Amino acid sequence: METHDFALLGLFFVALLVATPLLGNLLARVLDGNIPYGLRWLRPLEKALYRVSGINAETEMSWRAYALGLLVFNLLGGALILVLQLAQAALPLNPQNFPAVPLGVAVNTAVSFLTNTNWQAYSGESSLSYLTQMAGLGVQNFLSAATGLAVLAALARGFARRQSTTLGNFWADLTRSTLYVLLPLSVFFAIVLVAQGVVMNFTPYASATTLAGTEQLIPGGPAASQIAIKQLGTNGGGFFGVNSAHPFENPTPLSNFLQTLALLLLPAACVDAYGRLVGARRHAWVVFAVMFAFFVGALGLALYAEYASPGATTLALEGKETRFGVTASVLWAQATTVASNGSVNAMHGSLSPLGGGLTILNILLGEIIFGGIGSGLYGMVMMIVLAVFLAGLMVGRTPEYLGKKIEAREVRLAAVAVLLPCAVVLLGCAASFLTEAGRAAAGTAGPHAVSEILYAWGSMANNNGSAFGSLTATGDLYTWGGALAMFLGRFGVILPVLALAGGVAAKKTMPASAGTFPTDRPLFAGLLAAVILIVAGLTYFPALTLGPVLEHLLLAAGRTF
Repeated sequence: METHDFALLGLFFVALLVATPLLGNLLARVLDGNIPYGLRWLRPLEKALYRVSGINAETEMSWRAYALGLLVFNLLGGALILVLQLAQAALPLNPQNFPAVPLGVAVNTAVSFLTNTNWQAYSGESSLSYLTQMAGLGVQNFLSAATGLAVLAALARGFARRQSTTLGNFWADLTRSTLYVLLPLSVFFAIVLVAQGVVMNFTPYASATTLAGTEQLIPGGPAASQIAIKQLGTNGGGFFGVNSAHPFENPTPLSNFLQTLALLLLPAACVDAYGRLVGARRHAWVVFAVMFAFFVGALGLALYAEYASPGATTLALEGKETRFGVTASVLWAQATTVASNGSVNAMHGSLSPLGGGLTILNILLGEIIFGGIGSGLYGMVMMIVLAVFLAGLMVGRTPEYLGKKIEAREVRLAAVAVLLPCAVVLLGCAASFLTEAGRAAAGTAGPHAVSEILYAWGSMANNNGSAFGSLTATGDLYTWGGALAMFLGRFGVILPVLALAGGVAAKKTMPASAGTFPTDRPLFAGLLAAVILIVAGLTYFPALTLGPVLEHLLLAAGRTF
Protein backbone atom coordinates (compact mmCIF):
# COMPACT_ATOMS: atom_id res chain seq x y z
CA MET A 1 0.00 0.00 0.00
CA GLU A 2 1.15 3.51 -0.82
CA THR A 3 0.80 6.78 1.08
CA HIS A 4 -2.25 7.78 -0.96
CA ASP A 5 -3.98 4.53 0.06
CA PHE A 6 -3.61 5.34 3.75
CA ALA A 7 -4.72 8.91 3.06
CA LEU A 8 -7.86 7.59 1.33
CA LEU A 9 -8.72 5.36 4.29
CA GLY A 10 -8.02 8.10 6.82
CA LEU A 11 -10.17 10.63 4.98
CA PHE A 12 -12.98 8.11 4.68
CA PHE A 13 -13.04 7.31 8.41
CA VAL A 14 -12.81 10.97 9.44
CA ALA A 15 -15.67 11.94 7.11
CA LEU A 16 -17.83 9.07 8.40
CA LEU A 17 -17.21 9.89 12.07
CA VAL A 18 -17.87 13.59 11.56
CA ALA A 19 -21.07 13.05 9.56
CA THR A 20 -22.58 10.43 11.89
CA PRO A 21 -23.78 12.72 14.74
CA LEU A 22 -24.83 15.45 12.30
CA LEU A 23 -27.04 13.16 10.25
CA GLY A 24 -28.07 11.29 13.40
CA ASN A 25 -29.47 14.51 14.82
CA LEU A 26 -31.35 15.16 11.56
CA LEU A 27 -32.85 11.66 11.55
CA ALA A 28 -33.86 11.78 15.21
CA ARG A 29 -35.56 15.15 14.86
CA VAL A 30 -37.45 14.16 11.72
CA LEU A 31 -38.61 10.83 13.17
CA ASP A 32 -39.66 12.62 16.34
CA GLY A 33 -41.70 15.14 14.35
CA ASN A 34 -39.41 18.05 15.27
CA ILE A 35 -38.53 19.17 11.75
CA PRO A 36 -35.31 21.27 11.51
CA TYR A 37 -35.89 24.93 10.71
CA GLY A 38 -34.16 24.74 7.32
CA LEU A 39 -36.62 22.08 6.11
CA ARG A 40 -39.87 23.51 7.48
CA TRP A 41 -40.68 25.10 4.12
CA LEU A 42 -41.63 21.56 3.07
CA ARG A 43 -44.37 21.29 5.73
CA PRO A 44 -47.16 22.49 3.37
CA LEU A 45 -46.22 19.67 1.00
CA GLU A 46 -46.32 17.14 3.84
CA LYS A 47 -49.78 18.31 4.90
CA ALA A 48 -50.98 18.28 1.28
CA LEU A 49 -49.85 14.66 0.93
CA TYR A 50 -51.87 13.72 4.02
CA ARG A 51 -54.96 15.49 2.71
CA VAL A 52 -54.75 13.87 -0.72
CA SER A 53 -54.21 10.44 0.86
CA GLY A 54 -56.93 10.87 3.48
CA ILE A 55 -54.47 10.32 6.32
CA ASN A 56 -54.64 11.72 9.83
CA ALA A 57 -50.97 11.84 10.77
CA GLU A 58 -51.84 12.39 14.43
CA THR A 59 -53.62 9.04 14.77
CA GLU A 60 -51.46 6.56 16.69
CA MET A 61 -51.24 2.92 15.59
CA SER A 62 -50.86 -0.32 17.50
CA TRP A 63 -48.04 -2.53 16.34
CA ARG A 64 -50.50 -4.69 14.39
CA ALA A 65 -51.99 -1.71 12.56
CA TYR A 66 -48.50 -0.33 11.93
CA ALA A 67 -47.36 -3.68 10.50
CA LEU A 68 -50.49 -4.07 8.36
CA GLY A 69 -50.11 -0.61 6.85
CA LEU A 70 -46.44 -1.25 6.17
CA LEU A 71 -47.05 -4.62 4.56
CA VAL A 72 -49.96 -3.52 2.36
CA PHE A 73 -48.16 -0.37 1.21
CA ASN A 74 -45.02 -2.27 0.23
CA LEU A 75 -46.97 -4.97 -1.59
CA LEU A 76 -48.77 -2.30 -3.60
CA GLY A 77 -45.41 -0.76 -4.47
CA GLY A 78 -44.18 -4.15 -5.66
CA ALA A 79 -47.33 -4.56 -7.77
CA LEU A 80 -46.65 -1.21 -9.45
CA ILE A 81 -43.11 -2.27 -10.36
CA LEU A 82 -44.44 -5.55 -11.75
CA VAL A 83 -47.04 -3.81 -13.93
CA LEU A 84 -44.52 -1.30 -15.27
CA GLN A 85 -42.18 -4.10 -16.33
CA LEU A 86 -44.89 -6.17 -18.00
CA ALA A 87 -46.43 -3.18 -19.79
CA GLN A 88 -43.34 -1.12 -20.63
CA ALA A 89 -43.53 -1.93 -24.36
CA ALA A 90 -46.79 0.07 -24.55
CA LEU A 91 -45.73 2.87 -22.20
CA PRO A 92 -43.83 6.12 -22.93
CA LEU A 93 -40.18 6.90 -22.18
CA ASN A 94 -39.00 3.73 -23.90
CA PRO A 95 -36.83 5.07 -26.73
CA GLN A 96 -35.11 1.71 -27.20
CA ASN A 97 -38.49 -0.06 -27.61
CA PHE A 98 -37.69 -2.68 -24.98
CA PRO A 99 -40.28 -5.48 -24.84
CA ALA A 100 -42.02 -6.66 -21.67
CA VAL A 101 -39.78 -8.23 -19.06
CA PRO A 102 -40.29 -12.03 -18.70
CA LEU A 103 -42.69 -12.82 -15.86
CA GLY A 104 -40.21 -14.63 -13.60
CA VAL A 105 -37.61 -11.88 -13.87
CA ALA A 106 -40.30 -9.22 -13.42
CA VAL A 107 -41.57 -10.83 -10.20
CA ASN A 108 -38.03 -11.27 -8.91
CA THR A 109 -37.20 -7.63 -9.65
CA ALA A 110 -40.43 -6.35 -8.07
CA VAL A 111 -39.78 -8.29 -4.86
CA SER A 112 -36.14 -7.26 -4.97
CA PHE A 113 -36.92 -3.55 -4.97
CA LEU A 114 -39.81 -3.61 -2.51
CA THR A 115 -37.52 -5.40 -0.01
CA ASN A 116 -34.60 -2.94 -0.41
CA THR A 117 -32.51 -5.80 -1.85
CA ASN A 118 -32.11 -4.67 -5.46
CA TRP A 119 -30.86 -8.04 -6.61
CA GLN A 120 -30.43 -7.70 -10.36
CA ALA A 121 -31.72 -10.60 -12.42
CA TYR A 122 -31.70 -8.16 -15.35
CA SER A 123 -29.32 -5.77 -17.07
CA GLY A 124 -30.76 -2.28 -16.80
CA GLU A 125 -29.51 -0.72 -20.01
CA SER A 126 -30.62 -3.65 -22.16
CA SER A 127 -34.02 -4.52 -20.70
CA LEU A 128 -35.71 -1.67 -18.76
CA SER A 129 -37.25 1.53 -20.12
CA TYR A 130 -36.56 4.93 -18.60
CA LEU A 131 -40.09 4.98 -17.15
CA THR A 132 -39.65 1.60 -15.48
CA GLN A 133 -36.33 2.68 -14.02
CA MET A 134 -37.71 5.98 -12.68
CA ALA A 135 -41.34 5.37 -11.72
CA GLY A 136 -40.74 1.81 -10.62
CA LEU A 137 -37.24 1.15 -9.36
CA GLY A 138 -36.30 4.75 -8.50
CA VAL A 139 -39.48 5.44 -6.52
CA GLN A 140 -39.22 2.17 -4.65
CA ASN A 141 -35.62 3.00 -3.75
CA PHE A 142 -37.01 5.88 -1.71
CA LEU A 143 -39.96 4.03 -0.23
CA SER A 144 -38.14 0.85 0.81
CA ALA A 145 -35.46 2.94 2.52
CA ALA A 146 -38.12 5.05 4.25
CA THR A 147 -39.81 1.85 5.40
CA GLY A 148 -36.61 0.84 7.19
CA LEU A 149 -36.45 4.21 8.92
CA ALA A 150 -40.11 3.91 9.93
CA VAL A 151 -39.51 0.54 11.61
CA LEU A 152 -36.48 1.99 13.39
CA ALA A 153 -38.66 4.83 14.72
CA ALA A 154 -41.35 2.39 15.89
CA LEU A 155 -38.80 0.22 17.67
CA ALA A 156 -37.25 3.22 19.41
CA ARG A 157 -40.68 4.36 20.59
CA GLY A 158 -41.32 0.89 21.94
CA PHE A 159 -38.37 1.18 24.31
CA ALA A 160 -38.84 4.87 25.07
CA ARG A 161 -42.56 4.78 25.96
CA ARG A 162 -44.13 3.58 29.20
CA GLN A 163 -47.21 1.38 29.21
CA SER A 164 -48.24 2.51 25.74
CA THR A 165 -50.37 0.55 23.29
CA THR A 166 -49.17 2.46 20.22
CA LEU A 167 -45.96 2.96 18.23
CA GLY A 168 -46.68 6.11 16.24
CA ASN A 169 -48.10 6.47 12.74
CA PHE A 170 -46.55 4.54 9.86
CA TRP A 171 -47.77 6.99 7.21
CA ALA A 172 -46.27 9.97 9.02
CA ASP A 173 -42.96 8.17 9.58
CA LEU A 174 -42.80 7.10 5.93
CA THR A 175 -43.68 10.56 4.60
CA ARG A 176 -41.30 12.48 6.85
CA SER A 177 -38.40 10.10 6.21
CA THR A 178 -38.85 10.53 2.47
CA LEU A 179 -39.64 14.23 2.36
CA TYR A 180 -37.19 15.64 4.90
CA VAL A 181 -34.27 13.21 4.70
CA LEU A 182 -34.06 11.06 1.59
CA LEU A 183 -35.27 13.55 -1.02
CA PRO A 184 -33.11 16.56 -0.03
CA LEU A 185 -29.97 14.46 0.38
CA SER A 186 -30.60 12.65 -2.91
CA VAL A 187 -31.24 15.84 -4.89
CA PHE A 188 -28.02 17.36 -3.59
CA PHE A 189 -26.02 14.18 -4.22
CA ALA A 190 -27.46 13.75 -7.71
CA ILE A 191 -26.31 17.26 -8.64
CA VAL A 192 -22.82 16.45 -7.38
CA LEU A 193 -22.80 13.22 -9.42
CA VAL A 194 -23.90 15.02 -12.58
CA ALA A 195 -21.07 17.49 -12.04
CA GLN A 196 -18.69 14.50 -11.92
CA GLY A 197 -20.00 13.15 -15.23
CA VAL A 198 -22.75 10.69 -14.29
CA VAL A 199 -25.26 10.68 -17.13
CA MET A 200 -28.72 12.24 -16.72
CA ASN A 201 -30.76 12.47 -19.91
CA PHE A 202 -33.80 11.06 -21.72
CA THR A 203 -32.32 10.69 -25.21
CA PRO A 204 -32.19 7.43 -27.19
CA TYR A 205 -28.94 5.50 -27.05
CA ALA A 206 -26.23 6.91 -29.29
CA SER A 207 -24.71 4.81 -32.05
CA ALA A 208 -20.96 4.83 -32.69
CA THR A 209 -18.58 3.04 -35.01
CA THR A 210 -15.63 1.40 -33.29
CA LEU A 211 -12.08 1.28 -34.63
CA ALA A 212 -12.82 -2.28 -35.75
CA GLY A 213 -15.65 -0.97 -37.90
CA THR A 214 -18.55 -2.43 -35.90
CA GLU A 215 -21.56 -0.54 -34.62
CA GLN A 216 -21.85 0.03 -30.87
CA LEU A 217 -24.71 1.48 -28.86
CA ILE A 218 -23.71 3.91 -26.12
CA PRO A 219 -26.39 3.87 -23.41
CA GLY A 220 -27.66 6.90 -21.55
CA GLY A 221 -30.68 7.73 -19.45
CA PRO A 222 -31.71 9.34 -16.15
CA ALA A 223 -29.02 7.58 -14.14
CA ALA A 224 -27.71 10.17 -11.66
CA SER A 225 -31.01 10.52 -9.78
CA GLN A 226 -31.22 6.77 -9.24
CA ILE A 227 -27.54 6.40 -8.33
CA ALA A 228 -27.93 9.00 -5.57
CA ILE A 229 -30.77 7.22 -3.77
CA LYS A 230 -29.43 3.74 -4.45
CA GLN A 231 -26.31 4.61 -2.44
CA LEU A 232 -27.86 6.79 0.27
CA GLY A 233 -30.81 4.43 0.77
CA THR A 234 -28.66 1.27 0.86
CA ASN A 235 -30.55 -0.02 -2.16
CA GLY A 236 -27.77 -0.94 -4.56
CA GLY A 237 -29.38 -1.78 -7.89
CA GLY A 238 -27.42 -0.24 -10.72
CA PHE A 239 -28.92 1.74 -13.59
CA PHE A 240 -26.50 -0.19 -15.79
CA GLY A 241 -25.82 -3.91 -15.63
CA VAL A 242 -22.28 -3.73 -14.25
CA ASN A 243 -23.40 -1.29 -11.58
CA SER A 244 -20.88 1.22 -10.21
CA ALA A 245 -18.07 -0.31 -12.25
CA HIS A 246 -19.68 1.40 -15.25
CA PRO A 247 -18.02 4.74 -16.10
CA PHE A 248 -21.43 6.36 -16.69
CA GLU A 249 -22.42 5.53 -13.10
CA ASN A 250 -19.08 6.13 -11.45
CA PRO A 251 -16.79 8.16 -13.71
CA THR A 252 -14.04 9.57 -11.45
CA PRO A 253 -12.05 8.77 -8.31
CA LEU A 254 -13.96 11.56 -6.53
CA SER A 255 -17.34 10.12 -7.50
CA ASN A 256 -16.07 6.74 -6.32
CA PHE A 257 -15.04 8.15 -2.93
CA LEU A 258 -18.33 10.01 -2.45
CA GLN A 259 -20.40 6.99 -3.41
CA THR A 260 -18.40 4.75 -1.08
CA LEU A 261 -18.97 7.20 1.76
CA ALA A 262 -22.68 7.42 0.89
CA LEU A 263 -23.00 3.68 1.45
CA LEU A 264 -22.46 4.13 5.20
CA LEU A 265 -23.61 7.68 5.95
CA LEU A 266 -27.23 6.99 6.86
CA PRO A 267 -26.72 3.48 8.30
CA ALA A 268 -24.14 4.91 10.70
CA ALA A 269 -26.36 7.90 11.48
CA CYS A 270 -29.21 5.52 12.37
CA VAL A 271 -27.20 4.32 15.36
CA ASP A 272 -26.81 7.83 16.74
CA ALA A 273 -30.46 8.62 15.96
CA TYR A 274 -31.58 5.53 17.88
CA GLY A 275 -29.58 6.65 20.91
CA ARG A 276 -31.22 10.07 20.79
CA LEU A 277 -34.72 8.63 20.39
CA VAL A 278 -34.41 6.21 23.34
CA GLY A 279 -32.44 8.65 25.50
CA ALA A 280 -29.31 6.48 25.65
CA ARG A 281 -26.63 7.99 23.43
CA ARG A 282 -23.76 6.38 25.35
CA HIS A 283 -25.28 2.98 24.70
CA ALA A 284 -25.73 3.85 21.03
CA TRP A 285 -22.09 4.79 20.68
CA VAL A 286 -21.04 1.51 22.30
CA VAL A 287 -23.10 -0.24 19.62
CA PHE A 288 -21.48 1.99 17.01
CA ALA A 289 -18.05 1.00 18.34
CA VAL A 290 -18.90 -2.69 17.93
CA MET A 291 -20.04 -2.11 14.36
CA PHE A 292 -17.01 0.02 13.58
CA ALA A 293 -14.63 -2.58 15.02
CA PHE A 294 -16.14 -5.35 12.89
CA PHE A 295 -15.95 -3.16 9.79
CA VAL A 296 -12.34 -2.04 10.33
CA GLY A 297 -11.28 -5.59 11.21
CA ALA A 298 -12.79 -7.04 8.05
CA LEU A 299 -11.36 -4.22 5.95
CA GLY A 300 -7.87 -4.73 7.37
CA LEU A 301 -7.95 -8.48 6.70
CA ALA A 302 -9.31 -7.91 3.20
CA LEU A 303 -6.54 -5.45 2.36
CA TYR A 304 -3.97 -7.92 3.66
CA ALA A 305 -5.54 -10.61 1.49
CA GLU A 306 -5.27 -8.49 -1.66
CA TYR A 307 -1.76 -7.14 -1.03
CA ALA A 308 0.15 -9.74 0.98
CA SER A 309 -1.60 -13.11 1.07
CA PRO A 310 -0.48 -16.08 -1.10
CA GLY A 311 -1.22 -15.35 -4.74
CA ALA A 312 -1.71 -11.62 -4.13
CA THR A 313 0.80 -10.63 -6.79
CA THR A 314 -1.27 -12.16 -9.57
CA LEU A 315 -4.71 -11.50 -8.04
CA ALA A 316 -4.37 -7.88 -6.94
CA LEU A 317 -5.89 -6.12 -9.98
CA GLU A 318 -8.04 -8.97 -11.27
CA GLY A 319 -11.66 -7.86 -11.62
CA LYS A 320 -10.96 -4.33 -10.37
CA GLU A 321 -11.18 -0.98 -12.10
CA THR A 322 -7.72 0.40 -12.81
CA ARG A 323 -9.26 3.87 -12.47
CA PHE A 324 -9.72 3.27 -8.74
CA GLY A 325 -7.07 0.71 -7.80
CA VAL A 326 -7.01 -2.05 -5.21
CA THR A 327 -7.58 -0.11 -1.98
CA ALA A 328 -10.60 1.84 -3.21
CA SER A 329 -12.11 -1.35 -4.63
CA VAL A 330 -11.61 -3.32 -1.42
CA LEU A 331 -12.99 -0.44 0.66
CA TRP A 332 -16.13 -0.39 -1.49
CA ALA A 333 -16.49 -4.19 -1.31
CA GLN A 334 -16.37 -4.13 2.47
CA ALA A 335 -18.61 -1.07 2.82
CA THR A 336 -21.29 -2.37 0.47
CA THR A 337 -21.49 -5.77 2.19
CA VAL A 338 -21.66 -4.38 5.72
CA ALA A 339 -24.19 -1.76 4.65
CA SER A 340 -26.69 -4.09 2.95
CA ASN A 341 -26.23 -1.97 -0.15
CA GLY A 342 -25.12 -4.41 -2.80
CA SER A 343 -23.71 -1.97 -5.34
CA VAL A 344 -20.25 -2.90 -6.62
CA ASN A 345 -17.33 -1.19 -8.32
CA ALA A 346 -15.39 -4.44 -8.73
CA MET A 347 -16.34 -8.08 -9.09
CA HIS A 348 -16.31 -9.71 -5.64
CA GLY A 349 -15.74 -13.13 -7.15
CA SER A 350 -12.34 -11.93 -8.36
CA LEU A 351 -11.17 -10.98 -4.87
CA SER A 352 -8.72 -13.28 -3.17
CA PRO A 353 -10.44 -16.20 -1.38
CA LEU A 354 -9.93 -14.54 1.99
CA GLY A 355 -11.08 -11.12 0.73
CA GLY A 356 -14.13 -12.61 -0.97
CA GLY A 357 -14.85 -14.75 2.07
CA LEU A 358 -14.95 -11.65 4.26
CA THR A 359 -17.59 -10.05 2.01
CA ILE A 360 -19.63 -13.24 2.42
CA LEU A 361 -19.16 -13.15 6.20
CA ASN A 362 -20.24 -9.51 6.33
CA ILE A 363 -23.54 -10.48 4.70
CA LEU A 364 -24.03 -13.67 6.70
CA LEU A 365 -23.66 -11.81 10.00
CA GLY A 366 -27.17 -10.60 9.20
CA GLU A 367 -26.37 -7.18 7.68
CA ILE A 368 -26.18 -5.67 11.17
CA ILE A 369 -22.69 -4.16 10.96
CA PHE A 370 -24.22 -0.79 10.04
CA GLY A 371 -26.52 -2.71 7.70
CA GLY A 372 -29.38 -1.31 5.67
CA ILE A 373 -30.87 2.09 6.44
CA GLY A 374 -32.93 1.45 9.56
CA SER A 375 -32.84 -2.33 9.09
CA GLY A 376 -29.23 -2.67 10.20
CA LEU A 377 -29.98 -1.01 13.52
CA TYR A 378 -33.17 -2.90 14.28
CA GLY A 379 -31.41 -6.14 13.31
CA MET A 380 -28.63 -5.27 15.72
CA VAL A 381 -31.17 -4.58 18.47
CA MET A 382 -32.39 -8.17 18.05
CA MET A 383 -28.83 -9.32 18.69
CA ILE A 384 -28.68 -6.99 21.69
CA VAL A 385 -31.82 -8.58 23.12
CA LEU A 386 -30.18 -12.00 22.86
CA ALA A 387 -26.96 -10.68 24.42
CA VAL A 388 -28.86 -9.10 27.33
CA PHE A 389 -30.79 -12.35 27.79
CA LEU A 390 -27.54 -14.29 28.06
CA ALA A 391 -26.19 -11.74 30.54
CA GLY A 392 -29.32 -12.19 32.64
CA LEU A 393 -28.85 -15.94 32.66
CA MET A 394 -25.27 -15.52 33.86
CA VAL A 395 -26.19 -13.31 36.80
CA GLY A 396 -29.38 -15.20 37.65
CA ARG A 397 -31.97 -12.45 37.23
CA THR A 398 -34.54 -11.26 34.70
CA PRO A 399 -32.66 -9.42 31.96
CA GLU A 400 -33.41 -5.77 31.28
CA TYR A 401 -32.70 -3.53 28.31
CA LEU A 402 -33.22 0.24 28.39
CA GLY A 403 -35.34 -0.18 31.51
CA LYS A 404 -37.65 -2.82 30.00
CA LYS A 405 -37.73 -6.43 31.19
CA ILE A 406 -36.75 -8.89 28.49
CA GLU A 407 -38.92 -11.93 28.95
CA ALA A 408 -39.66 -15.12 27.04
CA ARG A 409 -41.79 -13.42 24.37
CA GLU A 410 -39.09 -10.89 23.49
CA VAL A 411 -36.42 -13.59 23.32
CA ARG A 412 -38.55 -15.77 21.05
CA LEU A 413 -39.26 -12.86 18.70
CA ALA A 414 -35.59 -11.85 18.60
CA ALA A 415 -34.61 -15.45 17.88
CA VAL A 416 -37.06 -15.62 14.96
CA ALA A 417 -35.76 -12.36 13.52
CA VAL A 418 -32.14 -13.55 13.79
CA LEU A 419 -32.53 -17.19 12.74
CA LEU A 420 -35.12 -16.98 9.95
CA PRO A 421 -32.69 -15.46 7.40
CA CYS A 422 -30.12 -18.08 8.45
CA ALA A 423 -32.58 -20.87 7.70
CA VAL A 424 -33.48 -19.32 4.33
CA VAL A 425 -29.79 -19.10 3.35
CA LEU A 426 -28.98 -22.69 4.27
CA LEU A 427 -32.15 -24.15 2.73
CA GLY A 428 -31.51 -22.19 -0.46
CA CYS A 429 -27.94 -23.47 -0.64
CA ALA A 430 -29.16 -27.03 -0.03
CA ALA A 431 -31.65 -26.71 -2.89
CA SER A 432 -28.88 -25.40 -5.16
CA PHE A 433 -26.50 -28.24 -4.39
CA LEU A 434 -29.21 -30.92 -4.61
CA THR A 435 -30.43 -29.88 -8.08
CA GLU A 436 -28.63 -30.01 -11.38
CA ALA A 437 -29.87 -26.54 -12.33
CA GLY A 438 -28.63 -25.11 -9.05
CA ARG A 439 -25.15 -26.59 -9.47
CA ALA A 440 -24.92 -25.70 -13.15
CA ALA A 441 -25.54 -22.02 -12.39
CA ALA A 442 -22.11 -21.70 -10.76
CA GLY A 443 -19.55 -20.25 -13.14
CA THR A 444 -16.59 -22.10 -11.61
CA ALA A 445 -15.83 -25.37 -9.84
CA GLY A 446 -14.56 -26.52 -6.47
CA PRO A 447 -14.77 -24.35 -3.35
CA HIS A 448 -15.21 -21.18 -5.41
CA ALA A 449 -18.54 -22.56 -6.64
CA VAL A 450 -19.56 -23.09 -3.01
CA SER A 451 -18.68 -19.46 -2.31
CA GLU A 452 -20.73 -18.25 -5.29
CA ILE A 453 -23.85 -20.11 -4.21
CA LEU A 454 -23.45 -19.26 -0.50
CA TYR A 455 -22.93 -15.60 -1.40
CA ALA A 456 -26.03 -15.54 -3.65
CA TRP A 457 -28.44 -16.94 -1.05
CA GLY A 458 -26.85 -14.90 1.72
CA SER A 459 -27.22 -11.77 -0.39
CA MET A 460 -30.86 -12.43 -1.21
CA ALA A 461 -32.01 -13.56 2.25
CA ASN A 462 -30.22 -10.68 3.99
CA ASN A 463 -31.38 -8.09 1.42
CA ASN A 464 -27.92 -7.11 0.19
CA GLY A 465 -28.35 -7.61 -3.54
CA SER A 466 -24.79 -8.05 -4.79
CA ALA A 467 -23.47 -11.24 -6.36
CA PHE A 468 -20.10 -12.93 -6.68
CA GLY A 469 -20.03 -12.24 -10.39
CA SER A 470 -20.07 -15.50 -12.34
CA LEU A 471 -23.23 -17.13 -10.99
CA THR A 472 -25.94 -17.43 -13.65
CA ALA A 473 -29.00 -16.76 -11.53
CA THR A 474 -31.59 -16.81 -14.33
CA GLY A 475 -33.10 -20.25 -13.73
CA ASP A 476 -36.36 -20.88 -11.89
CA LEU A 477 -34.63 -21.81 -8.62
CA TYR A 478 -32.83 -18.49 -8.29
CA THR A 479 -35.59 -16.42 -9.89
CA TRP A 480 -38.62 -17.69 -7.97
CA GLY A 481 -36.78 -19.13 -4.97
CA GLY A 482 -34.72 -15.97 -4.73
CA ALA A 483 -37.88 -13.82 -4.70
CA LEU A 484 -39.22 -15.86 -1.78
CA ALA A 485 -35.88 -15.59 0.04
CA MET A 486 -35.84 -11.81 -0.35
CA PHE A 487 -39.42 -11.47 0.86
CA LEU A 488 -38.85 -13.63 3.94
CA GLY A 489 -35.53 -11.96 4.67
CA ARG A 490 -37.23 -8.55 4.80
CA PHE A 491 -40.68 -9.03 6.28
CA GLY A 492 -39.80 -12.11 8.29
CA VAL A 493 -37.57 -9.77 10.30
CA ILE A 494 -39.73 -6.62 10.28
CA LEU A 495 -42.83 -8.31 11.70
CA PRO A 496 -41.08 -9.82 14.77
CA VAL A 497 -39.34 -6.48 15.34
CA LEU A 498 -42.66 -4.61 15.36
CA ALA A 499 -44.25 -7.27 17.57
CA LEU A 500 -41.37 -6.92 20.03
CA ALA A 501 -41.65 -3.14 19.94
CA GLY A 502 -45.37 -3.34 20.68
CA GLY A 503 -44.74 -5.67 23.60
CA VAL A 504 -42.04 -3.60 25.29
CA ALA A 505 -44.00 -0.36 24.75
CA ALA A 506 -46.74 -1.75 26.99
CA LYS A 507 -44.32 -2.49 29.84
CA LYS A 508 -43.33 -0.33 32.75
CA THR A 509 -39.88 1.22 32.79
CA MET A 510 -37.77 -0.34 35.53
CA PRO A 511 -35.26 1.87 37.38
CA ALA A 512 -31.66 0.73 37.23
CA SER A 513 -30.46 -1.25 40.23
CA ALA A 514 -27.30 -2.93 41.46
CA GLY A 515 -28.23 -6.02 39.47
CA THR A 516 -28.80 -4.20 36.18
CA PHE A 517 -26.32 -5.10 33.48
CA PRO A 518 -25.11 -1.78 32.01
CA THR A 519 -25.21 -1.63 28.22
CA ASP A 520 -22.99 1.42 27.86
CA ARG A 521 -19.72 -0.16 28.98
CA PRO A 522 -16.88 -2.03 27.22
CA LEU A 523 -17.96 -5.28 28.88
CA PHE A 524 -21.29 -5.13 27.06
CA ALA A 525 -19.49 -4.38 23.79
CA GLY A 526 -17.41 -7.52 24.24
CA LEU A 527 -20.49 -9.63 25.05
CA LEU A 528 -22.38 -8.30 22.04
CA ALA A 529 -19.46 -8.98 19.69
CA ALA A 530 -19.17 -12.51 21.08
CA VAL A 531 -22.87 -13.22 20.55
CA ILE A 532 -22.66 -12.01 16.95
CA LEU A 533 -19.65 -14.23 16.25
CA ILE A 534 -21.17 -17.25 18.00
CA VAL A 535 -24.45 -17.00 16.10
CA ALA A 536 -22.70 -16.58 12.73
CA GLY A 537 -19.94 -19.06 13.57
CA LEU A 538 -22.22 -21.86 14.69
CA THR A 539 -24.56 -21.31 11.75
CA TYR A 540 -22.20 -20.80 8.85
CA PHE A 541 -18.77 -22.06 9.86
CA PRO A 542 -19.10 -25.42 8.00
CA ALA A 543 -20.24 -23.71 4.80
CA LEU A 544 -17.50 -21.07 5.01
CA THR A 545 -14.93 -23.81 5.60
CA LEU A 546 -15.97 -25.63 2.43
CA GLY A 547 -15.93 -22.40 0.42
CA PRO A 548 -13.55 -19.45 0.93
CA VAL A 549 -11.48 -21.03 3.74
CA LEU A 550 -10.69 -24.14 1.70
CA GLU A 551 -9.99 -22.07 -1.41
CA HIS A 552 -7.58 -19.88 0.57
CA LEU A 553 -5.67 -22.94 1.78
CA LEU A 554 -5.56 -24.44 -1.71
CA LEU A 555 -4.35 -21.16 -3.19
CA ALA A 556 -1.42 -21.27 -0.77
CA ALA A 557 -0.64 -24.69 -2.24
CA GLY A 558 -0.75 -23.30 -5.79
CA ARG A 559 -4.25 -24.43 -6.84
CA THR A 560 -6.76 -21.99 -8.32
CA PHE A 561 -10.35 -22.30 -9.50
